[in-house]
Amino acid sequence: MKLVKNAKKVFTMGAQGILENVDILIEGTKIVKIEANIEVDDDVEVIDATDRYVYPGFIDAHCHIGMFEEGIGFEGNDGNEMTSPITPELRAIDAINPRDISLYEALQGGVTTASTGPGSANVIGGQFTIIKLAGGRVDDMVVKDYSAMKCAFGENPKRCYKGKGPETRMATAAKLRDTLFKAKEYLEKKEKADDDSKKPGFNLQYEALIPVLKKEVPLKAHAHRADDIFTSIRIVKEFDVLLTLEHCTEGHLIANELAKENYPAIIGPSFGNRSKFELKEKTFETPKVLQEAGVKVAIMTDCPVIPLHHLNMCASYAVGSGMDAYEAIKSITINPAEILGIDDKVGSLEVGKDADIVVWSGDALNIQNYVITTMVNGNVVYKK
Repeated sequence: MKLVKNAKKVFTMGAQGILENVDILIEGTKIVKIEANIEVDDDVEVIDATDRYVYPGFIDAHCHIGMFEEGIGFEGNDGNEMTSPITPELRAIDAINPRDISLYEALQGGVTTASTGPGSANVIGGQFTIIKLAGGRVDDMVVKDYSAMKCAFGENPKRCYKGKGPETRMATAAKLRDTLFKAKEYLEKKEKADDDSKKPGFNLQYEALIPVLKKEVPLKAHAHRADDIFTSIRIVKEFDVLLTLEHCTEGHLIANELAKENYPAIIGPSFGNRSKFELKEKTFETPKVLQEAGVKVAIMTDCPVIPLHHLNMCASYAVGSGMDAYEAIKSITINPAEILGIDDKVGSLEVGKDADIVVWSGDALNIQNYVITTMVNGNVVYKK
């Protein structure tokens, strides 16, 4: 057992809100008690949080950590398979290097969980996975193996396949539709067949899309511009599948429309230069505008675009642009957990949930503060 003792403030991000001067008792991998003055035996490890702020481990709902390794080039770049625009069969878990230094740095920054997967070169890029960021073998770090299917709109797929397409937004949408139609037909034939001899020939790409068609996982749609956002919504309605809006850079321009559609938005990376035309409206005001319109918002780094350990900085800049501070913390804790469908495990400090706990020197949105202790599944994985 372990005890986080006498925290000045505990941001539970659950029904209890912010608690003051309380302890957190951990047994094994789970939180078992949150209250003041918990009595324990002498052999229990005590983590002193006096005058400190305690948060759930932060969550990045969209990044590529472990797939674009730090400090090297081709040898560690495994996020974009640019040999075909349609690659739904690819699995992030087969490319993540858990020993890359970026994962340990993320723990130093209080980030304990990440949704990581293929980049946006492909119209359909492959399967995202959700991992805890502590561990040496990715199989043991997985929270959800196949959590979403990446697809992309806009400039990126247009520029990667010169001569064989897509080279227009029309072609991008057409390739996505064509693949979904064929996968749907494949699934229907497979389900109608009354014996194996009548089933269609095995197709790994279509098999990978069956969870999308059955609404078990969402399409994770890279879309910056307003028109691309609306195209993604148009297509998911045609096929009656789930959707999360990724980047959503021009979301603030269409906030009321997106609120009506009721799809969650995972926003960013909002820090850095405008490296392409579709980022011309980029602003840290987007999370505030969408959240106030009624859209469920998460803030992302798109690591390695922004290193994952700066997730709190991204939330801080959103506050600097008018977002409510508590809503900003929600956007890197409970909101991404709910969007990713893992809020039964992480995203808040509540009895029964995973003991992913971070002790900060003070307010995590003050970037002069720092992490003192990071715990994942009840284990101390970083200590300053």
